[in-house]
Amino acid sequence: MKIGIMGTGIVGRSHAEKLTELGHEVMIGTRSVEKTMAEDKPDGMGNVPFRDWHKSNQTVKLGTFDEAARFGEIVYDVLRGEVAVGVFASLDKESLSGKIVVDIANALDFSQGMPPLLLVHDGNSLGEQLQKAIPGAKVVKTLNTVSAQLQTNPMMLNDGDHQVFMSGNDPDAKKSVEAILRSYGWKNILDLGDITTARGTELLMPMWLRLWGALGTPLFNYKIIK
Repeated sequence: MKIGIMGTGIVGRSHAEKLTELGHEVMIGTRSVEKTMAEDKPDGMGNVPFRDWHKSNQTVKLGTFDEAARFGEIVYDVLRGEVAVGVFASLDKESLSGKIVVDIANALDFSQGMPPLLLVHDGNSLGEQLQKAIPGAKVVKTLNTVSAQLQTNPMMLNDGDHQVFMSGNDPDAKKSVEAILRSYGWKNILDLGDITTARGTELLMPMWLRLWGALGTPLFNYKIIK
């Protein structure tokens, strides 16, 4: 399968590596290919420049956002929350028509430092905003409540016995995303319902960030017991 990934950061890179390992073709999308490849300093989280990462992952293509959207049969949103809706709204609508968009982004505002504030709240979510911006696509919100490492390798923690959540309006799209999640190693996938249920998982992020601070590691997750 051909998969487009919007965003060159650590989350996008983690998924590109995993999807390539699983036999998929991947193109990562960026605003400017030239600028991305010219960057020679680590990002704000200390991750190596994209061009250095790409030397070890040369089967992953790099293109513009528009090119990645056209390339992918499925498209991942791993952009910063404050720019995600704008980027997707600017794309040629035909390039996303009928496609699944896996929304992993979180609407976090880091402008005031740590911990960040939520950009979207009070009866809304980034997932809903994204679905409204690209009505011809099928948005499925998932994986936004775990670190990049666990997103693509859930077996790193408790033998994979922990939860990932999913929200979306289209049942068939969610089945397709569930198949990808299971190929990653996810065992416990909880379908919360339509895209409005993304409000719940996005609101978990302030708690998740504080748990990271208290535990000193992002390698943790929720497990639902009933």
